[in-house]
Amino acid sequence: MKFEGNPDIIETIGEEMDEIYLEKVVSQSLNRDLIAKHSDIKIVYTPIHGTGVKLVPEAMKRLGFKNIYNVPEQDVVSGDFPTVVSPNPEESAALSMALKKADEVGADLVMATDPDADRVGIAVRDHSGKLILVSGNQTAVLLTYYLLSQWKEKGKLLGKEFIAKTIVTTELIADIANKFETKYFDCLTGFKWIADVIRQHEDDMTYIGGGEESYGFMIGDFVRDKDAVSSCSMIAEIAAWAKDQGKSLFDVLQDIYVEFSFYKEGLVSIYRQGKDGAEEIAAMMENFRSSPPETIDNSDVVLVHDYLKQQTFDTISHLRYDISLPKSNVLQYVAQNGTKVSIRPSGTEPKIKFYFSVNEKLNNKEDYDKMNEELEKRIEGLKKDLKLV
Repeated sequence: MKFEGNPDIIETIGEEMDEIYLEKVVSQSLNRDLIAKHSDIKIVYTPIHGTGVKLVPEAMKRLGFKNIYNVPEQDVVSGDFPTVVSPNPEESAALSMALKKADEVGADLVMATDPDADRVGIAVRDHSGKLILVSGNQTAVLLTYYLLSQWKEKGKLLGKEFIAKTIVTTELIADIANKFETKYFDCLTGFKWIADVIRQHEDDMTYIGGGEESYGFMIGDFVRDKDAVSSCSMIAEIAAWAKDQGKSLFDVLQDIYVEFSFYKEGLVSIYRQGKDGAEEIAAMMENFRSSPPETIDNSDVVLVHDYLKQQTFDTISHLRYDISLPKSNVLQYVAQNGTKVSIRPSGTEPKIKFYFSVNEKLNNKEDYDKMNEELEKRIEGLKKDLKLV
């Protein structure tokens, strides 16, 4: 880099900024007493060669967690990411070394952050003791439920608080917000839109937290972007809270499904390279826009949200409603049974993304595996409905 500026007017920030930041992260804790009680929880953490290597373990240690195991090979900060094909915590292969380490040390929880430490992927143990990966939607659900339940328990919900999610993120978050009588905002994809909502309401409302399906979450408003350091710290705290009840994070997730409904999500990304690919993606969007499906998941489509036209069409009343969000090339179909399909071209890669969400009442945790399989089949059916497979 060639630099010809005046070095006398440049201030290099150092550890003092880390200290201010870490104090903020730690101050968000809602149950320090439970962390002290279960400080021996075993956690494996990997930064996947990225910037979380220092502050994520430090934040958890300051909260009181004592057994944090690293993956030495992946603590090496390197833009070559030598141990993985892709350093994306959304991909199971990126967590393979951490999962192996967790089995070696008998860890309860695995966390992996992406290179710039704004997103986190986690793995927890199921009832058989096997480590299973948790989706971005599920992580956001766990965080939202914990934050709202503890704010309520501590008398902090006064009616002027809110949470936020993106329009392609699970509607279970909306259900949780409604249960706790807390306002929620739907935002376009990207945390700049959540930050915008915070800015609009910072004088009259308090932001608690918000997230997206692609493994990003933001707790509190002092960062105003998704932040994996805060997220990892809070996820570890939820594990301590669960353990105090004789539960695991997997148990907590199942409890949420029984209390509300079992939501399951899926994603298909179709890549099309170059100018021809861009034209093909544009044609696909135009086709879905002009000829929306009448049924999905064996249920009538009742709402069509077109965020480019900023309009919702109710197929039952045939009325149209304005969408107050900014224009964005996104389509959503909502079926009578609650199934939702969202379609949007990526803003950063040559691909078009299809998001699927199905849900069904789960009467008890014993039915979890069976219901999980049924919902997975419904998602596969949606892919066939839209001719994606």
